[in-house]
Amino acid sequence: MGTLRMVLTIIFILICIALVILVLMQEGKSAGLGSISGAAETYWGKNKGRSMEGRLVMITKVLAVSFVVLAIVLNLHVF
Repeated sequence: MGTLRMVLTIIFILICIALVILVLMQEGKSAGLGSISGAAETYWGKNKGRSMEGRLVMITKVLAVSFVVLAIVLNLHVF
C-alpha cells in the first residue's frame, strides 16, 4: 500500500502546482472604473464562460475539488 500512497502524493503535488499556475493565469475580478458605471457588462462579459477565461475557471474548480478529495484521502491512515 506504500506504492499507492506515493502515487497519490505525486498526483497531489502535481495538482498543487497546476492550481498555483492556473490561479496566476486568471484575470482579476475587478474591471477597474468601468465597473462603476456598468460599462463592464459587454458581449465579452456575458459570454465569458465560452472563452479561455471561462475554461480556466472551470478547470480551477475541478482541480480544487480534486485537491480537497486527495487531501482527505491522504490524511486517512488506512493505507
